[in-house]
Parts: sequence; C-alpha cells; structure tokens
Amino acid sequence: MQEITVFLPGILLAYAAFLLAISSPGPNILAIIGTSMGVGRNSGIGLAIGVALGSLAWAVLAVAGLSAILATYASALLAIKLFGGAYLLWLAFKSFRSAMQDHDLEVSELAGGKRTAFGYARRGFVIQITNPKAALAWIAIISLGLKTGAPVWVGMAIVLGTFVLSLVIHILYAIAFSTPLMVRFYGKARRYIQAALGSFFSIAGIRLLLSRE
Repeated sequence: MQEITVFLPGILLAYAAFLLAISSPGPNILAIIGTSMGVGRNSGIGLAIGVALGSLAWAVLAVAGLSAILATYASALLAIKLFGGAYLLWLAFKSFRSAMQDHDLEVSELAGGKRTAFGYARRGFVIQITNPKAALAWIAIISLGLKTGAPVWVGMAIVLGTFVLSLVIHILYAIAFSTPLMVRFYGKARRYIQAALGSFFSIAGIRLLLSRE
C-alpha cells in the first residue's frame, strides 16, 4: 500500500498531462473531426481508434526505453526530467500563443478518398506512429510518472491508463464533432481552453524541473 502512495501522484500527473494535451485539437484530432463531419461518424470513429492505437504504441516504446535507460544509468533521470520539463514549458508557450490568436477551428477530410472503417483505423495508426512530435510528447508525459527504481507496474499503469483515455476521448471527438454545432461551440471556447492548457503545462513543467526525486 505504501508503494502505491509513493508512485500514484506521478501516475495521476501523467494522466492529467495526457488528458489535457488531447483537449487541444492537433492535426490528428482535426482529421478525426473533419472525417466525422465530411464522411460520417463511423469513419471518424475508425480513424479515432487507429490514432489511439498509435498512441499506445508510442507509450509502450517510451516506457520501455526510459525504463531501460534508468535501470542502466540512474543519473539519466536528471537529463530526462530537464528535457521533459523544457518540452512542457514549450507546450505552455504554444498554448498561450494560440489563446491570444483569434482564428476559427479549421478542419478537413483526409486526402485519398473514402475508405472502409478498417482503412480509416489503419490510416489513423500510420498518422500517429509516423509523427515524430508524438515521441517527444510521450517522453515528457512518461517522465512525469517514472522515478528511479519504479516497479514495472508503474509503467504499465501509465500505458494502460493513457490508452483508455486516448480511446475514449478520440471516439468522443468523432461522435461529438459529427455535427457543425459542436465545432462552433468549441470555436467559441477555444481560447479559454488554450489558456487553461498553458497554465497547466507551465505548472507541470516547472514542477518537473524542480523535482529532486
């Protein structure tokens, strides 16, 4: 029980960072929204499942890689934390900059014509797994939850938890944004959401940089 209380705050912080990160539509989410609106809800859900599976693959790679590094070089934790903190502060800067800009949410369908639901899922996986920025984001997220000497279950909890969040949130995007009404509503709230994200990433980044554990 004591071991759980030691690692639980970091795991929850990793969940929160991931959850808020996908609250701000990037290219993958905009593709899900555009596909749901232009092609249909089921196609958007297929694309969402593929993106979630791509996120799962990156999470597994990040946890495995960082765990191996920490097991061999305990001193590497400092470098990982510095990188993760700097990246979170960069995300904060981008969020604040987006909040200050006045523009509408721009969505579009995937190029290449219509596909089967499986085809959209495969396309979503390829888009996510070939995105180099996803690797940087996952290193930052995982570094929030991993500590030197963390047992295997900590990494598994982060991977499985973020996968469930990814699957649920991306599918909800596909369902909710299948109507133009939701797009207009999100467009009005976008600046407030970006400002909140900037605040969170600033706090998380500073916390990670100042952490001594």
